[in-house]
Amino acid sequence: MDLSTIAGILVGIGLIVVSIFLSAVEPNVYINLPGLLVVIGGTLAATLVSFPTQELGKVWRVLGHVFRNTQYSVRDDISEIAHAARLRRHGDLARIEDQLERIANPFLRTSIQLVIDNTPADEIVNILQWRIKRLREQERAEAQIFHTMSVYAPAFGMFGTLVGMVNMLYTVNGPDLLNVGHNMAVALMTTLYGLVLSNLIFKPIAIKLERRTEKRAMIMRMIVEGTIMLAGNRSPVFIRETLKSFSAQYSDELKGNSSAFNDELRAPSKRGTKSSSAQDDDF
Repeated sequence: MDLSTIAGILVGIGLIVVSIFLSAVEPNVYINLPGLLVVIGGTLAATLVSFPTQELGKVWRVLGHVFRNTQYSVRDDISEIAHAARLRRHGDLARIEDQLERIANPFLRTSIQLVIDNTPADEIVNILQWRIKRLREQERAEAQIFHTMSVYAPAFGMFGTLVGMVNMLYTVNGPDLLNVGHNMAVALMTTLYGLVLSNLIFKPIAIKLERRTEKRAMIMRMIVEGTIMLAGNRSPVFIRETLKSFSAQYSDELKGNSSAFNDELRAPSKRGTKSSSAQDDDF
């Protein structure tokens, strides 16, 4: 589980609830189920109109990625490329075929397969870059669903407010003026619901999905660089050190330091591949 996502939502909701209880004369006014239904129902209805059913069917799968802490083992991918380079230098293509069956990353598996099939380097780059572009477009479309919902939620919150204000103005000339203030408070609640859903749920989810896409694209670009060196029959040690430098430099540009990324590179392998030191002895 991704604790930052869960903690962020819980802290946000907690702060809202605490602020209401500390400042409100009557906290029950903030509970307006019809207004909440207007915001949620209207947002879902508008989203259904905006996107095909096939794309909306992926929403639940995408939400699973948001709440799941997915770890990408860059070290394993680098070791797989370096190991394939060593076997290729020794002309042991049969063992590379066996290696491909154990590689869990389909993009990496395709990259190495193209190299051992003697595909020209420029064609390999074109194929892999097209797959990266397709991934970015697909996952950006998934994030766009939540960006769209973050726009619709405040709009339907305003719609609920306008409906409530119409009802309030209708009773202005009535005998019970005490209900006017109450109706006004209830009318404004839908706007509050829309803002909370937009800025605490929908928009953060969209941003998190976009960040996940960029990280995946970075790893895929690193694999492309390794594949080019593999096709050029470069030294396994050279490939490993170059890819480590590529990964660390990308982390520096994003975070200003590479300590977290270097820790990931030093983490033990989880796929049962040979350790770096053991492979270096074979080079």
